[in-house]
Amino acid sequence: MKTELDLTTGGANMARRSFLRYAGTGAAAVAVLGAASCKKDYSERSNSNDIGSGDMGVLNFAYALEQLEAAFYLQVIATPYSGITTTETAYLTDIKDHEVLHRDFFKTALGSSAIQALTPDFSKINFSDRASVLGAAKLFEDTGVRAYDGAGYLIQDTNYLLIAGKIVSVEARHAALISNLITPGSFVASDQVDANGLNYSNTIAEVLTAANGYLKTKVTAPNFQYYA
Repeated sequence: MKTELDLTTGGANMARRSFLRYAGTGAAAVAVLGAASCKKDYSERSNSNDIGSGDMGVLNFAYALEQLEAAFYLQVIATPYSGITTTETAYLTDIKDHEVLHRDFFKTALGSSAIQALTPDFSKINFSDRASVLGAAKLFEDTGVRAYDGAGYLIQDTNYLLIAGKIVSVEARHAALISNLITPGSFVASDQVDANGLNYSNTIAEVLTAANGYLKTKVTAPNFQYYA
C-alpha cells in the first residue's frame, strides 16, 4: 500500500448539524442501525480487538480507523506544528470535527458490538513539524478512503452501505485537501486515483497492517483474512 483552538461551542454545533444533515447520520439513522444490530445475536465486544464478522465486522473496521484518525487530529489541534497558519488551523480543525463525529457515530451505532477504545501510538510522528504532520495526515486519509472502497462490497445491509458511502465521500474530500496542502494545486494525486479516475482500494488485512503501526492496541480481523 502506498504511504499516507477547538472551535467555539456554536461553531462546533454548526459543524455537527451540517454533518448530520448531509451525511444522514442523525438520531434516526443511529436508531435504524442500532435496531438492526440488536436483532442479531452479537457477543459483547467491549474487551476485544477482533472486529468480528459480517456487517458488524465491517462497521467495527471503520470504527477502528475513525478512532485512529480522531485521535490524530485531536493531537494536531492540541499541539499545533511550528508555523501553522490560520487557514491551516481552520482546515485541520474542520477535519478533526468530522473525524470525531464519525468515531462517535460508529460507537453509538455498534452499541455492545463495538470493539474497545483503542490507544494510539504516534511516536513516529513529529507533531511540531509541518511535513511530518501533513505526511501522516495524508497517510491516514488515503488509507481511510482505500479502506472504505475496499470493504464496501462486503456490506450486506443497504442502510449500512448508504452511510458508509456518505462517510467515504467526506474522507475523500479530506484526502484531497491534505494533498493540496502538501502540494498546492494537486488535490487528487496519481497515488490516490488510477488512470480511470477511480479511487485505489485495499483489503481489510492490508489496511490493518498499516493502521496497527500507529496503534498500541492492535486490531485483528481473522474472519476477513480470505477476502481479497
